[in-house]
Formats: sequence, C-alpha cells, structure tokens
Amino acid sequence: MNVEVLTIGTELLLGYTVDTNAAELGRALAAAGAEIVRRTTVADRPEPIRASVAEALNRTGFVITTGGLGPTRDDMTKTVVAELFGRRLVLDERLLASIQARFDRMGRPMPAVNRTQAEVPEGAVILSNPRGTAPGLWVEDARGVVVLLPGVPREMRGLLVDEVLPRIVTRQGSARRVVRSRTLRTTGVSESALAERVGPIEPEIAPLTLAYLPSVDGVDLRVTAWGLEPTDAEARLGVVVERLKAAVGEHTYGEDDADLAAVLLEALRRQRHRLGVAESCTGGMIGERITNVPGASDTFIGGVVAYADVIKTAALKVPLETLEAYGAVSEETVRAMAEGAQRLFSADCTIAVTGIAGPGGGTPEKPVGTVWLAARVHTSTRALRRVLPGDRDDVRRRAAQAGLDLLRRLLAET
Repeated sequence: MNVEVLTIGTELLLGYTVDTNAAELGRALAAAGAEIVRRTTVADRPEPIRASVAEALNRTGFVITTGGLGPTRDDMTKTVVAELFGRRLVLDERLLASIQARFDRMGRPMPAVNRTQAEVPEGAVILSNPRGTAPGLWVEDARGVVVLLPGVPREMRGLLVDEVLPRIVTRQGSARRVVRSRTLRTTGVSESALAERVGPIEPEIAPLTLAYLPSVDGVDLRVTAWGLEPTDAEARLGVVVERLKAAVGEHTYGEDDADLAAVLLEALRRQRHRLGVAESCTGGMIGERITNVPGASDTFIGGVVAYADVIKTAALKVPLETLEAYGAVSEETVRAMAEGAQRLFSADCTIAVTGIAGPGGGTPEKPVGTVWLAARVHTSTRALRRVLPGDRDDVRRRAAQAGLDLLRRLLAET
C-alpha cells in the first residue's frame, strides 16, 4: 500500500520547527504495511495545500496530512480539503459538546473561535482526539482517501496509533505486507571500518537492505525488510541482525533505541557496582547522560566537573607534579582523575575525561579534538587517547559517548 505524507506549516519551511511528525509517520506506517512513497511540506496557504493534496490523490490515492487544523486564521487545511472534495463544512453538535466539555474540565471558558473545530466536511469520519481540541478526519471518495491529523506531535501520534493504523491494517486485509526495520547500534568504529567488516554480507541478505547511519554517537546499521509478510520479515531480520552482531563484535552495544548510558547502568547494576565520574572538557555531559536514565540513582553516586586544574588537584587530588610534567590533557592526568574520583565517591567504578574541545588551545602534539579517557573498575584502569572530529559540541558529545563505552568494555572483561 503506497501512501503520501503532506506536512503543513510555514514554521516547518522556515526551520523554526523540526518536522518530527513525518519521521514518526514513516516508522509507524511502514510497520503497518504502508510505504511512504513521497513526502511534501508546504506553507499555511490554500494554493499549495490544494495542489499538493490533489497531486497526491492522483498519484497514490491515499494521503495523510498533518497540521492546519487549529482554530486560528492560518489553520486552513480542513477548509481546503472540503472544497477539493466538493463538500461543505457542517457543524457537528456532538463534537462541539466534547470540545466544550474539555474546556469545562480545565475550568476555562471556551473561546468562540474554537467552535470552528467542530465544523467538519460532510460525510467525513471523525477521528476522536482525547488529547486536544482538533479531531482527526478521514475523507474519502472515488479518487481516494485524505486523512487529516493535527500538527501537535503528541496529538498526531495518539490519533495515528488509535484511529489511523487500525483502519489501514483492516483495509489491507489478509494480503498485508510490511516494511520493517531493525537497527544495530555501534560506537567507537568508523563507517568505513564497519563497511569493511559487514560489506561482504550485504549481497547475501537480499531482498533485505542495509543502511549506514552515522552520528556523533556512532554508526547505526539499519536492516530493512521490504514488502514481506510480517512473520517472514521478522524471521529474516533476526537472522541478519545476528550475523551483523558477529561481524561487528565488541563495537555493538544494543538495538533500535538503545541508549549506551542505560546499557552501562544495567551492566553496573548486574555486578552491583557503584559509579562516579570526573569530567573536564565534557563539562558534566557524562553525568547528564547517566542521570537521564530512570533509576540511575541506585547505581550512580555523583560526579565532579574539574574544569580548572586547581579543581583537579583540590577535589580529585591529581598531583601538581603530574599536571606540570604532562599537562591536563594526558594519560597520566586522566588516570589520576579516575583514581581520585574513586576515592572521592568511594565508588567501585569511575569514568574520567579530559581534552581540548576547541576552538583554539590546540598544539601540534595535542590538536583540537584530542581527548584522554579513563575507566576504572576496582584497581584496574584503562586509558585511551582519541582525536575526535567536529566542532566543540561534537567533540564533547563524542567524548562523553566514548567514556561510557570505555567502561562498558572494561566491565565486560572483568
């Protein structure tokens, strides 16, 4: 089943709002057996909305729109689609009552302008939206289907799951075929190095496809099954993912939405270890990554941001002679930071990081992007030097990821 997606909003074109709805629709529709063949974004103006919907109907006969269903003057999607289908807007009294009840529950008077949200194209199916005042709408005739969803991501997602996807699955019946993906998450290895490891596998996995998705956290390997029956797709994906894991080895830390900090915390939890961190150039990013994980408090004790050398010596007891002899960005210093954090927090395990994030401050021996990392488990310390690419934020984020991964790997060996 082919579908087109039309996201509506001038703010999307201006770049003030990131179009997360289109990504959400892509993943959800593929899992339901519907393939998005074209995605379009237009401004809040009637002419481009009308033209885009009409063209999509002519091409595929099924289009999903997001945005333009609010009560203000720039929300015109519903009016344009009604005109395109030759239908007038009529007031739905039950819908009006539900909108009024929503305002009553909030203890606020309903503005008169919200009354327009209870006006729907004649013959349209109203898709109930308990998360907001704008209902979804399913409009259909001989040319095809137009599904209108609100642009607020939470409301769009709820309507998609509760109302739209079940109808799409039913529409396809027993002949349903799906587009499904699984993602293997890797870190500490370049895209080209991964390609050398897994490249020979690619010709053998057809009709499945493999995509390399690099980011500051690492390179994700996404395997996709196209147009297969659900059970066949899942079976083939499972086989390929296991082959990729064997090829990638220690560089993989999870699948799909796995977060390295959560993976590390779970490993620490299994071994009943407590964790402390000492950070310089990352400025608390490692601690932030860890504390973003629910339940981190049962494992994570705390961290210190020892940005200035005086804090490295005062809080972490890094010897002044070490700093003078080797500098703040050195193996000797980062090892001393890891040991100091262990003493300070009475922790079983620690992560330490120091480096030059830039811009400026680098030397030929220690260019911008040079980072020293250390992980410590009991009395065993491992240190690693990396020269990381990107701007200041990229270097700091890559360094935080590398620090988490260094302790993950050390734990796996102890």
